[in-house]
Amino acid sequence: MQKLSVLIVDDESLARDLVKTYLQDIPDIQIVGECENGFEALNSIQKNKPDLVFLDVQMPKINGFELLEVLEEKPAIIFTTAFDQYAIKAFDMSAIDYLLKPFSKERFLKALEKAKEQLTLKEQQPSLDDLREKIDNNNESLDRMVVRHAGKIVVLAIDSLQYFEAQDNYVMIYTENGKYLKDKSMKFYEEHLPKGDFIRIHRSYIVAVNQIESVEQYSKDTHLVILKSGAKLRTSASGYKRLREIF
Repeated sequence: MQKLSVLIVDDESLARDLVKTYLQDIPDIQIVGECENGFEALNSIQKNKPDLVFLDVQMPKINGFELLEVLEEKPAIIFTTAFDQYAIKAFDMSAIDYLLKPFSKERFLKALEKAKEQLTLKEQQPSLDDLREKIDNNNESLDRMVVRHAGKIVVLAIDSLQYFEAQDNYVMIYTENGKYLKDKSMKFYEEHLPKGDFIRIHRSYIVAVNQIESVEQYSKDTHLVILKSGAKLRTSASGYKRLREIF
């Protein structure tokens, strides 16, 4: 019998120990690792390729939802958390189950059996593209962002963002510390960045309002937005109209 490989991700050692205790007498389970934060989990998932991850939501550095956003391959997920307000979002993101701490062994084993059943039907497992679509369709305003850069996860504070530039099917994010390419759409950022703090000035550009130094006429029908960083970005007619409304 092929064993089910499991990764445990939780910043609390007691919580990880509890999951290991519940799993220790199950013969068809192999624990391939345990991690205390999302950065460790990303590396472990890439290295070990577990079938199933028990994933805490609230963790330091990056949370469980942010981890899923930057994964290139998605294992089956059972969320574990002490906060019940995340339940709906967890299921919206195609989690197999959601365990509210403290959970009993009986409840844990039910979640595990559900995972086993779904993993035997690979065609029913949601794809990573499906997961990302569900992330994109939630209505939450971004208060920070996570990106992959040089094989690492970088957490970007919203107040460090300068502007966004469309690049084919990707978006380049310019910050005070460098630029990062993200597999998202300009529409996503237009809908999810804090309202009033960012403005779409062109189909190719979204700008942080507090980064605007001046707006100058470039030609008869064209204006340039000059940023504090020195960047010069062309506006569209509709973008210039939006600028006039806020300045």
